[in-house]
Order: sequence, then structure tokens, then C-alpha cells
Amino acid sequence: MYPLIRLATCSVRSLLSDSINIDDVCETTFRCRPWDIDMFLEVNNGRILTLYDLGRFDFSIRMGLAKVLKQNRWGLVVAGGSVRYRRRVRMFDRVSIHTRIAGIDERWIYVMQSMWVKGQPTSSVLLRTGITSKGKVVPVEDVFKALDIEDWKPELSGWIKEWIHSEENRAWPP
Repeated sequence: MYPLIRLATCSVRSLLSDSINIDDVCETTFRCRPWDIDMFLEVNNGRILTLYDLGRFDFSIRMGLAKVLKQNRWGLVVAGGSVRYRRRVRMFDRVSIHTRIAGIDERWIYVMQSMWVKGQPTSSVLLRTGITSKGKVVPVEDVFKALDIEDWKPELSGWIKEWIHSEENRAWPP
């Protein structure tokens, strides 16, 4: 089940927190709860992706994107991703999610997130995300205009460019 209470709590905390700039790293913290774990007493991979959602919501609220989405009746979409799991997250661990924009192109905003416990990375995800309106992706330039952001285009790193290229050559449907 989607953690609606945690979503509400995270949203309220985000609204009460300091705002951040688009090029900042947003840190979202929480404690792993019994309802987050699987039969191996650790957070399963599906729940980790849901928790990463909360980190992106925190980021979007604190940097002002959520307000722009509401004003324009826009939505958020994840159009692809690559995940790495390296360490377990166990019940009652204090978890920190770091969220930042890794780069953009004409259509997509690439978001990097990582999950940390006791100063150690446990997983990371690269996501191709977009803003939607009436079922279509809004050009990034239009999103940035709505956010009053000019001349900001973070360079995509080499491995992200390789991932994009690889995704373009991936057979679809599988």
C-alpha cells in the first residue's frame, strides 16, 4: 500500500522547510518502519522506489516546482530509470535520501537520488523524468520559464549520456 500518511507528513515538512534552489541537493530523512520491510526484515526494492518518490516530492515542493505544477495543471512522470542496490536498509534505520537534478535535455529532466544509512550509500537511482500536460510532455524550456529560471543547463555526465544512448537503442516493446 502507498504510504499516504508518510506522504502527507513529508509534504507538510517540506512546506515548513527552507526553500532550495534548482541546483541544490535536497536531503529527505525518515526512519524505516515495520510496514516498510519484507520477510527478510529489510526494505524491499519496490518500497525503496516508493521512498525515492517521497524524496522527489520533497525536492519539488522545496524548490517551487509543486506550486508551478498546480498553477499550470501539470503532472510529473517517470519515463525510465536505472537502479543500483548495494546495502540493506533494516527496520528502524535512519535513512537519508539525497535528490538532485543531474542534467536536462529538451524534453527530460534527469534526476539522481541516493539513499544513505549511517553515512554509507545503500542504493542509487537515475531517473528520466518529465512534466506532463494533457498526456504530453512539456518542453523543459517551458517548465524553466514557468519557474523563472534562465540560462541553467547542467551538463550531462558521460555515463548518463551513455545510459540515454543505450535506452534509445533498447527494444520496445520488450
